[in-house]
Amino acid sequence: MFIDSHCHINFPELAARMPEVLAQMAHNKVTHALCVSVDLPDFPQVLALAHQYPHIYASVGVHPDYEDTPEPSVEQLVELANDPKIIAIGETGLDYFRLQGDLEWQRERFRTHIRASRQCRKPLIIHTRSASEDTLRIMREEGAGTDAGGVAGVMHCFTESLEVARAAIEMGFYISFSGIVTFKSAKELQAVALELPLERILIETDAPYLAPVPYRGKMNEPGFVAHVGEYIAKLKGVPVEQVAQQTTANFFQLFQLQP
Repeated sequence: MFIDSHCHINFPELAARMPEVLAQMAHNKVTHALCVSVDLPDFPQVLALAHQYPHIYASVGVHPDYEDTPEPSVEQLVELANDPKIIAIGETGLDYFRLQGDLEWQRERFRTHIRASRQCRKPLIIHTRSASEDTLRIMREEGAGTDAGGVAGVMHCFTESLEVARAAIEMGFYISFSGIVTFKSAKELQAVALELPLERILIETDAPYLAPVPYRGKMNEPGFVAHVGEYIAKLKGVPVEQVAQQTTANFFQLFQLQP
């Protein structure tokens, strides 16, 4: 059994096919999924899905790529995270790939999320792209990790170096691999996945984006996370059951849930 630790099934293209999406999850033995918030206006839809389906969890946060959207406060995030189906803060972080110019607002927004996580004791979902140095610096400055009194979290859809992964793991974070790891071109990322201990790995789809091989280029969905798990098992030369069992245990441990 697998868990999709990061998806956006509230996005219209998946929400419109919900019965089919849930059936595909069941067919591929994907028992749970975490539907991740990207802005506050759409957060009610994310929460509604988590309330409607016992095996769907949710997060609250504002994505670093969303420039013209209501800015969250620490108090607001903490209050919204009070719902028992909200298990994480995010997704948050830094993205210097999609946006250029003065991105101080992005760094401030990231700090807000870390402060909220420390206050409500719910883990962070961190997005970092072309910004690993500043991401790690702010994580340290704000005490995001368990080594500094935070509750850590997950580096989602990881595409950075082994050094960045190890730095995050030292702070108590998990590293999550998406369908990207299955791509032929992702040799460096595959080398990172091979090096990291299974005890610190999560798997995800980031659906509707980044469908794994053999569905690359098609719309992604939570059921396809099984292919990410299968690929990591092949890469590491271990039984797929071991990857399923360990990544599932990691998910429950990180998000403080009863299996």
